[in-house]
Amino acid sequence: MSYTINQLAKIANTSVRTLHHYYNIGLLTSARNIKNKYRVYEEVDLLKLQQILFFRELDFKLEEIKAIIENPNFDIAGALKDHRQMILLKRKRLDALIVTIDKTINKVTKKKYMKDEELYDSFTKKEMEELSAEAKERWGHTAAYKESEQKMRDMTKEQMDVIKKEGDDISKKAAALMGKDVGSKEVQDVIALHYKHLSNFYTPSPEMYRGLAEMYIGDTRFTKYFEGYKVGLAQFMHDAMIVFIKNK
Repeated sequence: MSYTINQLAKIANTSVRTLHHYYNIGLLTSARNIKNKYRVYEEVDLLKLQQILFFRELDFKLEEIKAIIENPNFDIAGALKDHRQMILLKRKRLDALIVTIDKTINKVTKKKYMKDEELYDSFTKKEMEELSAEAKERWGHTAAYKESEQKMRDMTKEQMDVIKKEGDDISKKAAALMGKDVGSKEVQDVIALHYKHLSNFYTPSPEMYRGLAEMYIGDTRFTKYFEGYKVGLAQFMHDAMIVFIKNK
């Protein structure tokens, strides 16, 4: 079936002006009707236009598209498979952006807590994603995990800022005590604050606290966090937490 330029513009959801431009730069030429001299587009032209529009959707420049589709080795079936894969990846990224936008709307209109790093969730926060996924996989079935999820949802930014400062103060106090006996009253008092601090997120138990202590030295991401306060703090926290559990 043949189409006029107006008909093609309508079915392709593009403009006549765009098709004229593609014609003028040699990107999408067409035959002319012998009788009225109007441009007519055949099936091969429709497929070519589809390719052009796919490439445009993926932000290719017109000169790049022209070079690709005019290449003697250009394979339309292979190109369609590539388009599909690339568009799926783009859709995944757009879905992530929508989630981030929804969270931000919730943050600015409902005053619900949103972690600062969540403002950039869709722009690669690999370690945060890994930790979140691992936490859900390991503890998602537990009451503590569900309790933490609920508490985080109910927190305002102001509440979370207070909690974050409290956690920061505890880490600084612990770092200042490094060198002292981990079983000393001074150190154990700080660890008691640390244990209590966790109740902002979930109700801790000795078993869970021991697991957290092991993660501080067994997971490089946690170790790196504490090393930011002082070298060796992760190990110091671990040892002091183990003593705290034994005493408890």
